[in-house]
Amino acid sequence: MKKRAILTKRSLRKKRKWAIFAVFGVIQRIGSGLLKVFLLVAVISAVSLSFLSLYHYLLTSPYMKLEQIDMIGVDGKIRNELIEMCGLNSEQGLLGLKLDKLKKKMEEHPWIRAVKLERRFPHTLIVEVEKQVPAALALTDRFYYVNRWGEIFKTVSESDDNDFPIITGLSKNGSKAKEQLGKTMHVISILESEHDPWSIEEVSEIHLRKDGGISLYFNHLRAEITFMWNELGDKIDGLKKVAEHLNQSGKIDTVTHINLNYEDGAVVSFKNS
Repeated sequence: MKKRAILTKRSLRKKRKWAIFAVFGVIQRIGSGLLKVFLLVAVISAVSLSFLSLYHYLLTSPYMKLEQIDMIGVDGKIRNELIEMCGLNSEQGLLGLKLDKLKKKMEEHPWIRAVKLERRFPHTLIVEVEKQVPAALALTDRFYYVNRWGEIFKTVSESDDNDFPIITGLSKNGSKAKEQLGKTMHVISILESEHDPWSIEEVSEIHLRKDGGISLYFNHLRAEITFMWNELGDKIDGLKKVAEHLNQSGKIDTVTHINLNYEDGAVVSFKNS
């Protein structure tokens, strides 16, 4: 019995030794893993700091300053206004420019429809500008410029050019007005291909009627000419023939209305004698 007790004590000592060795082994493996993680984090941090330092250097480097602005599409006054409103100057680094913010700011200018920006290293900013081009004036509470896409983009001031057809009868409802302007631009596009006296340059007013039709008023003709917006292309030759006949018969100055909304021709109204 005493011998067995001694063996049991020896077995317990061996088990304790193995347990201690196992714990040390686990600690060693954990320590080795932590050391690897620490080294990895240190390397990543060093690389990140290097990139940040390099990026900061490039932002402030005199070798990448904004020295030239190549602006395509506008010049003179508008070019200077765009540069001033964006605060562009030679103290800025080309890499540090926020192009999305600059684009949004430039497109707030009333004469600018769209802007495209590009960096050209080391010193140049390329600015491609699409300038607004008026196609007509819209009359509501005041006069507004309308471009060829049917978009109202600017209030007309006293110093602005106002030699454009005037659109009247525009709805106060935004979505309906947008639809009306789209139809009006279709009519204008047809007249742009015509020659005087039927060209768009000879149109004084385009009236949007409540029944969905459109009335035209030409400078050379006192009469109101009525048609549906999508039918002018098919009926303008007939209008010319009617006007030529009235001119030859000496009745052109007595005409008040030419209605083209008929399949077989036009209905002409005259002043009362």
